[in-house]
Amino acid sequence: MASLEDKIPIIGISWIDLIAALLILIIGYIVAKFIVNIFKRGLHRSNMPEMAADFLSRLLSIILYLAVFLTFISALGINVSSIVLGLSAAIGLIVGLGMQDTVANLTAGIWVAFLRPMDIGDFVTINGQSGTIRSVGLMKTDMTTPDNKFITIPNKMLMSSPVINFSRMDTRRAAVDVSISDKSDIDLAIKISIDLMQKHPKVLQEPAPEVVINGLENASFNLQLRCWTLNEDFWRVTWDLRANIIKEFREKGIETASQRVDVRITEN
Repeated sequence: MASLEDKIPIIGISWIDLIAALLILIIGYIVAKFIVNIFKRGLHRSNMPEMAADFLSRLLSIILYLAVFLTFISALGINVSSIVLGLSAAIGLIVGLGMQDTVANLTAGIWVAFLRPMDIGDFVTINGQSGTIRSVGLMKTDMTTPDNKFITIPNKMLMSSPVINFSRMDTRRAAVDVSISDKSDIDLAIKISIDLMQKHPKVLQEPAPEVVINGLENASFNLQLRCWTLNEDFWRVTWDLRANIIKEFREKGIETASQRVDVRITEN
């Protein structure tokens, strides 16, 4: 009659050892996940930035799951030290063959998590790509564009490229360009533009709105309307000015040089 002490063919371990190893794997996984969840909640209660908390939680989970796996292998009677030695040799070989990028990504991930050039939810431009930060992992940063495209950027680019953060400051300056005919009354055009900005409920009065002539072309003046807004109101103010300035000019007899109005994003 078979017993739990009998060896399993091919793998050469007893049923009781296999059951014990599986229990270690299952219980270890549950315990590790429980510890990671407690650790993560503790970090959030400590008011640590969400990005740093997520990074440390992921790092702890990798360490704990690796420890559980090695314990499982050991319970099966396999010499763990030889596995660790083999992994070390393999890692050394991989590093020698081209792990510089991986190390750079990992280092950059730690740099971002603790120096915080950006936070989750910030709208940024990195290496020419613009979007809202969704997560920062050990090796990569994920963000989504305004039209809901998903972009993954290797973390090393965060250290080698400027990170333009549009969400960090409380206020931003909106700038709207419009060309008017040189036959138009430029003083009247400036007054209309100033009045339009001052009357907008979302435009800050300090610093005061202003209009500058930022270019001269054939038979036209290029005016730029500049005003400051709260960060969250930036796009609403920009869209409103863009929509209303041509309408105001037409009603007051200001002839535009073309039917074009350009919007430029200007950081603080």
